[in-house]
Parts: sequence; structure tokens; C-alpha cells
Amino acid sequence: MPGIRMRACGVRALVMLLVSMALGSSMKRGGHAEFGCSIRRGGYMDLPRRQGSVAVRLRGGGGSKKHGKGGSMMHRKGENFSSWYSEVLLKAELIDYYDISGCYILRPWAFSMWEAVQQDLDKRIKDMGVKNCYFPLFVSEAALNAEKEHVEGFTPEVAWVTRSGSSNLSSPIAIRPTSETVIYPYMSKWIRSHRDLPLKINQWCNVIRWEFKHPTPFLRTREFLWQEGHTAHDQETTARAEVLEVLDMYADVYKELLAVPVIKGEKTKREKFAGADYTMSTEAFIPATGRGIQAATSHGLGQNFAKIFKIEYENESGQKRQVWQNCWGFTTRSLGIMIMLHGDDQGLVLPPRVAPVQVVLIPIVQEGCDEEKMKSDLVRVEEELKRRSLRTVIDDSPTRTPGWKYNHWEMKGVPLRIEYGPKDMQAGSVRLVRRDGKGKLDVPVEQVGEQVEELLRDIQQSLYEEAVKAQQEQTKRVSGWEDFLEVIGKGMMAVAPSCNREACEEAVVERSKGAVRGSPRQGQEQETDALLGSSLKALCIPSEQEKVIEGTRCFACDELATCHILWGKSY
Repeated sequence: MPGIRMRACGVRALVMLLVSMALGSSMKRGGHAEFGCSIRRGGYMDLPRRQGSVAVRLRGGGGSKKHGKGGSMMHRKGENFSSWYSEVLLKAELIDYYDISGCYILRPWAFSMWEAVQQDLDKRIKDMGVKNCYFPLFVSEAALNAEKEHVEGFTPEVAWVTRSGSSNLSSPIAIRPTSETVIYPYMSKWIRSHRDLPLKINQWCNVIRWEFKHPTPFLRTREFLWQEGHTAHDQETTARAEVLEVLDMYADVYKELLAVPVIKGEKTKREKFAGADYTMSTEAFIPATGRGIQAATSHGLGQNFAKIFKIEYENESGQKRQVWQNCWGFTTRSLGIMIMLHGDDQGLVLPPRVAPVQVVLIPIVQEGCDEEKMKSDLVRVEEELKRRSLRTVIDDSPTRTPGWKYNHWEMKGVPLRIEYGPKDMQAGSVRLVRRDGKGKLDVPVEQVGEQVEELLRDIQQSLYEEAVKAQQEQTKRVSGWEDFLEVIGKGMMAVAPSCNREACEEAVVERSKGAVRGSPRQGQEQETDALLGSSLKALCIPSEQEKVIEGTRCFACDELATCHILWGKSY
């Protein structure tokens, strides 16, 4: 049978015959080849020799030493999340590991998703009147140290260049952990008059933050990609309005592109950006781990940096005034959030709007069928889909079985699969199979374009609605300390009345250490999160919340509550 090599005789030949028979019986429509064997894309791979076993080589790809039911994943999302996540990233060809800890290679499948985010977000940013630019990667020591609170917040993460060739530099040069101290000295040169305002610039770039915590691809890396916007205004009101406008923009990108629901709110003083007056954030939630995660931020800097860098303008009356500034950023962490939220035990599940390939077309070639007609029919179907600006690929590789192709493209998260076999040719139809597991549909060939568009819209919306439902089910209101511990211990987020004092917030984290009341699901993150306090934090003060009833007490300290705070374990 094509795709199989015999490497032995006698009993091995018998094994090969049995495997060949299994392949033939497993290629029913929608079926998967399941042999407990290991397949690796782009080559041959021997099964490990064990007592009583025989090594068999299969042409193939995307596999592991264990072959899970219906796919090639070794780990289950609900049993060992961190191993599942690492496996998905590698088998779906999203990343590869680099020889410097905390740095990762973004492979084309991942980078094309970032490009989709970038293109969408870049248009939105430009529609706000913001112009793109680029500033150098390096920061002088004097500039970095100009704003004390700001630099103290980043000092542990700053990487320094101290040598050039074999010579030591006269002064060390920092690699940007963020760009406020790079950009603002030049804003002070460019802004002279009220006619120069507002000044709105953005750059797409990389930044380096030498994290000491356990690095995780997309979530916590020493180098990451992002956009960072920096603006200056003559009025505090216009600056504050922009902070909220950007926050809404980020939430829309998460919803409309990545199918991720986020909670918008303000960071507590303890959690705000170093050097800012206040920080607004979008917070996502990963139900499989019971953790929240900061998705994107928009900072109101007030006049703090304007004072340090002397960013002043002359108003219409000829008086000198300092500007009001904002900065805001959206990073490749967004891809990690999407992967963790939507992925399943077969691999990635991608929202159609960000998927590099939205539809994969697979011919089911059988002996005696008109293979040329089958392929030409699929080409015409693909042309119709491309005419509708859909991203497609025909997988007609003669060395891969249909079952292998199903597994491969499911692993990569392609939202929709089109199957076309001899019976479909006779019926003049194709079969559409959804990656999100919500069924199959046979449709006439002449209706395929319209039906595919409708299904892709439904998949996008369905992924978002399911995520919203899970987030709501795992967010509970509490009023007292005991209820708080119980909810957090079950891997949920808690909304609690709070006095919003830094001392109280710090006390909550300390008091919570070791106070876990069980785990939401066996095995989740227990190896790295034995103590609740190691990851518990105030996620944000939600923008949408019920008014605090007069006389309500803080859940933690019994002082009068001033707001409700969203708490949870966090990445």
C-alpha cells in the first residue's frame, strides 16, 4: 500500500500486512487511522523497541509516541494542561525552541496569525489618527534612569549591552523593555506649540524583558512582539477619552478576531503600570486552568513623564503648559490566550478570522474512481471560495491517507474541512466538517460558497459564545472571606466588595497563601501552584459593576467598601 515501507521479513511482514489492512478499514469518511504508532511529519520514525513488539515505519507527520483516540496528541488538556500546551505549540508547528532560554522561534503558522492581528489592529490605530514610526532598540543609561518609579518597575528585567567585540563599552546600553524613555526625549523636541498637539505615534517592534519567572511561549518570554502607542494631548479630558477608546479597541480585537471575551477595568494602584497615573486593562480567563490573564493595557500617564522630559507647549495665550500623555500596547501574548482558550485534545481550534487557512479541501481517492475529475472539481470549488476571499488549500498529496490528512489539519486548527469522494461526485455534493466538533453537513456543489461562508461565521460566533458562557459560569460574587477562599480554591474568579487600599490588597495575597480549599480539577497546575498566594492577585476593578450599597464592608478587612474588585489566580 502506498506510504508504507517493509523493513523486515517473516513476522515483521505479517505485522505490515495487518497494519495495511487496518489502514484500509480505517479510511471510512470521517475516520482516523489509530494504531498506537508514532508519526512525524516530513520523514520516517521508528517505534521504540519493546519486548514482544516490532518496529514499523510509516510515512507521515504530526504525531507522538502515544497516539490518542481521534488524533495524535499525547496529553489531555483537562489532565495535564502545561504539557498539553507545549505539545500543541510544537505539533501544530507554531513555535520551535531556541538555544537561549525564554526565546522562541515563531514559525509561519503562528506568525501569519500575528500578521492577521497586526493588519486588523493597524487599521484601527490609523483610523484614530495615529501614525506609525520606529525608534531604536537601545536606550542610554541616563534616559532609562530619568523616571525613578518607571525604571524601578523594570530594573529586574532590563538586559544590558556592556561589550563591543573584545572591548568594554564606556557606558552600558540597555535594550528596551518598553519605549517611554526612548521616545519622550524626542517628543520634547517635536512639541513646541498647541498646534503640534495632539501628537500620536505608534510602533510595531520587539522588546526584551529578561524574565526570571518560568518562561512560557507567548505568555512570558524574554523577547516578544507588540505595538506600542504613545500620545500627547493638551487636555486631560481628551487624554482620558483616548485611554478608554483604546481599551474598547483592544476588547473588540479580542472579540471579533480571536473570539476571546475580556473584562475591561482599571488596575489597582498596586498593579498599575510603573510611572502611570492609572492603568486600564482587559482581562481574559482560561477555564481549563482557572486562571485569569492580562490581555492588553492602556495607561494614562498624566504629566509624570512630561515633567521629567520637559514636554511642554505654548498655548494660545502664550503660556507654557505640560502635555498629558498616554501609552498603550497589544502583544503576541494574545495568540497564547486564544490557543489556551479554544484548543482541545486534537490540537488547535482556530477562529476563522485569524486562521492562516480557513478551509482545507481533501479528495478521497479510491480505486477505480476518476481521480482527474475529482481533482478538477475540487479546484473549481476552491476557485469559488477564493473568489469570496477565503483562505484555502487543497491537500491532494498522494503519499498521505485521508485519515492522516484529517488529523494533520485538525491539529493545525483549520476551521472547516471539505471532503470529496466518489459518492460525493455521484451526488454532486461535498461534505463540510467543522473543526469545533459541531457536526458535518452535505451540501450541493453549487451552494458550497454560500454555505462555507455561513458556517465560518457560525464557528466564529460559536467559539466566542462558548467562551463567554464558561467565563460567566466561573465568575462568582462573594461577600466574605470564607466564600472568597472557596471560590478561588475551585479555580474561579471572585468579584468581591473592597476598600481598595494597597495594604488590604497585600494582606489578601499573604493571608491566602496555603489556604487553598481543594483544586477545581485534579492535576491542574498543582506542580507549579501549590500555594494559592503564589499567583493570586487583584485582576482589575471592572468597569461594569453594580454600585456598592451604602454600608457594605470590605470582604477582607471590614473597612467600608468603595468598589468591587475582580480577583483570581493569574499567569
